[in-house]
Amino acid sequence: MAVAIPGISTLGVIFSYGIETTSGTKPKTFTQLPRCNDISEITLETETIDASALEDMQSRYIAGRQDTGGNWDVTFNLTNETIPLLETMLEESSTGLASNLRTWFQVSSPNMEKAFFVVGQPGTKIPLPAMAQNELLTGAISIAIDEYVGLDTKVEPTEE
Repeated sequence: MAVAIPGISTLGVIFSYGIETTSGTKPKTFTQLPRCNDISEITLETETIDASALEDMQSRYIAGRQDTGGNWDVTFNLTNETIPLLETMLEESSTGLASNLRTWFQVSSPNMEKAFFVVGQPGTKIPLPAMAQNELLTGAISIAIDEYVGLDTKVEPTEE
């Protein structure tokens, strides 16, 4: 099968979040978090289970769980406009969690039919970023991965 498009650019990628309204169900609305600067990858390392028997002269394995590594970092440009939006997300996530409602994160590209979804728990405060001469002020929000959902139907996010 010939591939018509050789690849997809990351230009126009949007990072957004939504809080469950029904526990365990993907939210119907997502809010864009603007000025996202970098989204770290989530690798799925397959753990192995030793399935060797006494008669095996060589170890044999079967696939076990896939491990996400547990942590996901998303970096934003820190400005007087973006900080309140990040604080709102952190507060809504904390409030939702207190009601057994999880926070979903969506990474969508304008050139892909589906989006990537991750369910996670961000911290409660914006961390102090590293600072150096003549650099952009950015800060990484660390998210504990509850569940990697993967590709699913894209939800058009709203702007805050």
